[in-house]
Amino acid sequence: MRVVIVTESFPPDVNGVAHCALQTARHLADRGHQPLVVAPAPSPLFSASLEQGGAPTGTRPDTDAPCPVVRIPSLPLPGYPQVRVALPSRRLAAALVTHRPDVVHLASPFVLGARGMAAAARLGLPAVAVYQTDLAGYARTYMGAGEAAAWRRIRSVHGAADRTLAPSSAALGDLETHGVPRVRLWPRGVDTVRFRPDRRDEELRRELAPDGELIVGYVGRLAPEKHVELLAGVCALDGVRLVVVGDGPSHAHLAEALPGAAFLGRRTGDDLARIFASLDVFAHTGPFETFCQTVQEAMASGVPVVAPAVGGPLDLVDHGRTGLLVPPRDAEAVRDAVRSLAGDPERRAAFGAAARALVEDRTWAAVGDRLIGHYEDVLAGRRTAVAA
Repeated sequence: MRVVIVTESFPPDVNGVAHCALQTARHLADRGHQPLVVAPAPSPLFSASLEQGGAPTGTRPDTDAPCPVVRIPSLPLPGYPQVRVALPSRRLAAALVTHRPDVVHLASPFVLGARGMAAAARLGLPAVAVYQTDLAGYARTYMGAGEAAAWRRIRSVHGAADRTLAPSSAALGDLETHGVPRVRLWPRGVDTVRFRPDRRDEELRRELAPDGELIVGYVGRLAPEKHVELLAGVCALDGVRLVVVGDGPSHAHLAEALPGAAFLGRRTGDDLARIFASLDVFAHTGPFETFCQTVQEAMASGVPVVAPAVGGPLDLVDHGRTGLLVPPRDAEAVRDAVRSLAGDPERRAAFGAAARALVEDRTWAAVGDRLIGHYEDVLAGRRTAVAA
């Protein structure tokens, strides 16, 4: 099967959309399919080279990609330079024409993905749209309004797709409530080989908590929509050290709001896995997660989770068995949940073991095969429509 993956983000970007697109491309290649990725260029230098006629594939940022990558010139999102927005370009349509895909995969479509949907429709190509970002929640956070406009955009793009895939039951319900048709559930996988309990590193723990404190960690973007400031109460707990992994526009604000916290910056790969496994509790605060991959990575690492009882975490955390769900945006509830786990090592160990057991079968290979099944269903539906 030939597949073009049009994604709003791709490595070296570090976020859920980029990671999922990479894993999808990797799985398709491993199964003998022929994927091609179309993504925004990751830097001004890269975009400038494209404008000057540079090759869109085989360049250094994509040397680890499992397939060819066509890069589209891009600009940073105002106020959030870590996010790149693709500019209009003929490269997208050319990639679809040249690769001749059986199906077009739209990863979190909004700007580049919307153009990909329009190009696929013009060419009569089947399209599967993957919903991954709570754009309405972002509009509420960054603009204080605009939710209705965000949902109109979502309906417009996803409504034109042959199938929309939602990562959680909460996201599926939101999409159906707002009139998006043909929605199915497709969760995310986790690398259970990389993220595992035996990566726990006592030397790292001594560096992070030299007085033997209990280590509570947050991993993710440092941005307003994540509400990491809700962890301020955790910083005030006796015998607790907060560790923050990630980067983003809220870094300076959070450094003041979370006194005593250790900020480790962006970490990836085995280094990130070692940090996850070395935590005693993982705490997530974002109320707009359509899935929340870091919760699943913490669980694979054998770490109990505290997360808001909204969105993706509702499907991931078994309250009272693998972690604790708390009311969203409730700093006191987060603090109290962490405090209850801090004082009960046996409960932490039981939660962590149950969390690992719960996710052991959620591999990217298993999830990738389910995705291929969705592709096959869409193609079969197209063939049936033609035959009729």
